[in-house]
Amino acid sequence: MLIAQSPKIMKRRDSLKALTLSSFGVAALNPQEVLAERRELDKAMNTPPAEVGFGRTKEEAEHDAKLMAEKYFTDKELATLAVLSDIIIPKDSKSGSASESGVPQFIEFMVKDQPYWQTPFRGGLQWLDRESAKRFGGKVFTALSKEQRLQIVDDIAYPEKAKPEMSQGVSFFNTMRNFTATGFFSSKIGIEDIGYMGNRPNVWDGVPADVLAKYKVSYDK
Repeated sequence: MLIAQSPKIMKRRDSLKALTLSSFGVAALNPQEVLAERRELDKAMNTPPAEVGFGRTKEEAEHDAKLMAEKYFTDKELATLAVLSDIIIPKDSKSGSASESGVPQFIEFMVKDQPYWQTPFRGGLQWLDRESAKRFGGKVFTALSKEQRLQIVDDIAYPEKAKPEMSQGVSFFNTMRNFTATGFFSSKIGIEDIGYMGNRPNVWDGVPADVLAKYKVSYDK
């Protein structure tokens, strides 16, 4: 489910992208290495353990396949992750949204691979639904209008402005924002969004003509 486009949302995309890059250190990562790791994760989702590719041991492939066969989040929780991630990085004219890049699936894999994230995520999702129900007549977060969702997000997205009673929501949103940035900017959509070209082979066409002229040399015809 995608959040409708509006000037406010587009501004939010830019500001939250800046926050994710600075708060989690994404800009300091080598995008090429991150993309390679993400491709290995994508491969693990679809490749049988017996078909081990370059850079992955049989044990790693079996480990990844085991995690992919398991399910941690409920469908309802995954839907909430999709909606929230798309508020953080919505679709625009340049690229797809966080959910379209596979962020919910990325988070699902990571909390299984690193179980200490399971409680913070599940607890945060529960907090979000409780806060939604308290403010808006018992509705869960995914059932709210986009304006209602943003009212809650505005109260937890900016730690320096948040009220003390919002501390649990702030902590969860910080975690969610970091994972969303990591998942998005290490995906094919995210790499293309920031315009990263990577190390690409060039075509050697010989010494430039001005250098040849400077040293009064030339190539044989």
